[in-house]
Amino acid sequence: MDDIVDPKRELTAAPEDGVYIYGLFIEGARWGLETHRVEDSQPKTLFTDLPTFWFLPVKDRTPNPDDYRCPTYKVLSRKGTLLTTGHSTNFVLFLELPTNQATSKWIKAGVAAFLALKH
Repeated sequence: MDDIVDPKRELTAAPEDGVYIYGLFIEGARWGLETHRVEDSQPKTLFTDLPTFWFLPVKDRTPNPDDYRCPTYKVLSRKGTLLTTGHSTNFVLFLELPTNQATSKWIKAGVAAFLALKH
């Protein structure tokens, strides 16, 4: 996407706390650059880039219940070996993405994020 900033050029130093991550993709929805929220996909667009995220650990943080807990997988297959934790070996984490719609909409649409688009 042309609207997403190139993090390799824009991020010149690591944050004081936490870590920046970039290069993720989302399927079934898109990131609204103006609204900073999950939005409906554009017609005929299967995958879109997600912006750079700043992961900052916060002790005893309470997640916003209105955010969509977007599952993030290593690869598109969404399958892997089930671990004793109940998650797949392909599962990475849940991204908490703001939305102004019911989270059930994104769950029913199967919206997920991926680290790579190739197997």
